[in-house]
Amino acid sequence: MSDYWTPAHHAVEHEDAETLARLLAHGTDPDEAFSNMTLLTHAIDAEGDGSLQSGQPLTVHTTAVLLAFGADPELADPDGRTPMDIAKHYGHDLAVKLLRAHISGRAAGNR
Repeated sequence: MSDYWTPAHHAVEHEDAETLARLLAHGTDPDEAFSNMTLLTHAIDAEGDGSLQSGQPLTVHTTAVLLAFGADPELADPDGRTPMDIAKHYGHDLAVKLLRAHISGRAAGNR
């Protein structure tokens, strides 16, 4: 199964923030898209789905790593879903807050 995903998407799927950060630091595109997801939409989906399946609280580690490495918080995936769409779908308030902070920070930087 590990051959199915790109290395970065594999790290996201397993919520392995450390490996993800290492891959991004070595040049992986933080906006990489594979199948029907960008890394950021995949991260939010994996965090939300993982929480639903495990009953554990939502985490935001992989989302935070991607945003720290410059992932576009407004980039829609190939199916047209934005990171905010996925976060709201899961009621992932931590991701919503992080996305809003990065979106407003980008807007402030463009003034």
